[in-house]
Amino acid sequence: MSDEEWIRTGVGASDADSITLMGRDVASELMGKVTFTELTFLLVQRRLPSAGEARMLDAVLISLADHGLTPIALAARLTHTGAPDSLQGAMAAGLLGAGSVFLGVVEDTARFLEGVAGADDVRAAVERAVGERVDAGERVPGLGHPVHKVQDPRTPRIYELAEETGQLGPNLAALRIVAQVHEQRTGRTLPINGAGVAGAALADIGFPAELLRGIALVARTAGLLGHLAEERERPIGMGLYREVDARAVYDPPDA
Repeated sequence: MSDEEWIRTGVGASDADSITLMGRDVASELMGKVTFTELTFLLVQRRLPSAGEARMLDAVLISLADHGLTPIALAARLTHTGAPDSLQGAMAAGLLGAGSVFLGVVEDTARFLEGVAGADDVRAAVERAVGERVDAGERVPGLGHPVHKVQDPRTPRIYELAEETGQLGPNLAALRIVAQVHEQRTGRTLPINGAGVAGAALADIGFPAELLRGIALVARTAGLLGHLAEERERPIGMGLYREVDARAVYDPPDA
């Protein structure tokens, strides 16, 4: 490769008459022929998904789109309150809140499962991995939820769809064992949460763990846009600010 050829991409390009994505003409080969879900799969995995893979990815995206007035949604709404002329700023503010507590669990669970799902003895590997976390006083990714204390309604549906589509792979199977082993080790029954099952499902259809937070952000973008559309019609941001301002107690440091 010459010095002049190192700047290259296989994702997209355009000229005066066409736009191309992943080697396919956008107008004649993609628009009206593939769904946005299928396009997302194509852009990341460089191939179109099977029907089962597309159905699983679509279900995961829907499962992660919104979860109410979470800090992510509030960040977007409050940013819009301060800068209503900057929709992109409000969207970005919400997306930047994805991390170890909200949405980032999708990636964290997949990374945790990487170390156990492919083991010769999965249960033994899970027992070691879960034991190390418990002994260190750390949370096991994919387990527990602040709202869904008994069962996250998304979890059984993902497993059901995985069975239906033939996409129940080693990561989803291992995650069930993780929940069982954790209960045996701690005596606490924690449900598999929606972000965790989403991470396992995405790993089973070929998405690398290091990109899964991005997939979660694709999903949550739709939810944030819904919150901002509602904020424009029925704003709560200014009311939230005034409520906090009225309740806030000034507590200066000691001199």
